[in-house]
Amino acid sequence: MTKKESKSPPKKWSAKVTQESYALDLEEGVFTWKDPGKIAQSLNKSAEASKRRKGQPFRSAMSMLVFYINRAGKNLDKEQAQILNQAKEELRKLYGKT
Repeated sequence: MTKKESKSPPKKWSAKVTQESYALDLEEGVFTWKDPGKIAQSLNKSAEASKRRKGQPFRSAMSMLVFYINRAGKNLDKEQAQILNQAKEELRKLYGKT
């Protein structure tokens, strides 16, 4: 069977990172939620609880959020992009980085 004949499209490495992050255990669907505060709190909780992250909790949480926004790119609808950008602000507030 050739690549053209394969039944499922190849998975993108970025989707795998988001789903199976080694550094953070993310709640399912966290980046699809409509409440930026809830997203920020979930990322905060995941980063604080992680024993596998390499850097500070804030950096790990923000990195995962920015990674998702960048990888989703033009496929991210404008409303959700706005919510995720608001979540970045909420995350900064949680860590006193404003």
